[in-house]
Amino acid sequence: MINFFKDRDKVKNENSNEESFMKIASLLIHAAKIDENYTEVEKEIIEKTMIKLGANTSNIDKIMSDATIIEKNSNQILNFTKEIKTMPEVDKIKIIESLWKIIYSNNNADIYETNLMRRLAGLLYVDSNTIGNLKEKIKKELIK
Repeated sequence: MINFFKDRDKVKNENSNEESFMKIASLLIHAAKIDENYTEVEKEIIEKTMIKLGANTSNIDKIMSDATIIEKNSNQILNFTKEIKTMPEVDKIKIIESLWKIIYSNNNADIYETNLMRRLAGLLYVDSNTIGNLKEKIKKELIK
């Protein structure tokens, strides 16, 4: 009988993790689409980020397709950020780095993308110095 509850809790936890990954991926997809040019490079960045955060590689396609639908049907980013702001700082940093990689994947950041990052700094409880330092780090890595 105890095993039944352990199995049920394991399934519940896996579903919760998958939902978290979908929300994170939805935010990253939103950032990729904000300049109206969602590229294959940006999709790869998002998939790699999901794997770095612990998503099962066999679920990546499902997470991406579900996240695309969630992002398309959402009219605000608050639903995506609720999950992220409770994460450990290390994971927030990975997500923010990925956001900057997405933004600079075309070697340019437009006003909509930079505005999104300013809003996310407040919503994710990350100070603007950290956001700026990560931006400069990614710019140096990507723009040579």
